[in-house]
Amino acid sequence: MTSTSMPPGLARFNALEEHAAFTALHEACASTAWAKRLLAARPYATPEALYAASDAAMADLTAEDLAEAMAGHPPIGRPKPGDPTSAREQRGMAGASDELKAEMLELNLAYQEKFGHVFLICATGRTGEQMRDAVRERIGNTPEREREIVRTELGKINRIRLARLVEED
Repeated sequence: MTSTSMPPGLARFNALEEHAAFTALHEACASTAWAKRLLAARPYATPEALYAASDAAMADLTAEDLAEAMAGHPPIGRPKPGDPTSAREQRGMAGASDELKAEMLELNLAYQEKFGHVFLICATGRTGEQMRDAVRERIGNTPEREREIVRTELGKINRIRLARLVEED
């Protein structure tokens, strides 16, 4: 690919009918506001332009929009059955010991009790132990601090998912 050519997946995304493009974006992130903002800015000349639009939309999400986005994510250690994206992203927990899985379940429940939503982390490339350590560390945060960490983690997840969308042949 030359620097001026558009990846086939991005060209395909730009050409999608509006409903199909919205569906593709909503699969990447369950926030309707985020998906609508990215949809409104099409077409994208480069993947980087799409990622920048995603980051800007993420920065502007309200607490309600973030809650909607988080509702689309299963707890760490319990990927959605039949969802290859969820299973791929949480691969680090797949080979975890029963003890670690039980501990993550307890930590997830304690986190959800404190913050009112699932523990969200960009799990891609992380081991089960790293995710456990992250929830242990973050459970001590204030709700305000945690909301901003979640926003950052969600942004990372969205970039990975958008990259997968635009780089497909």
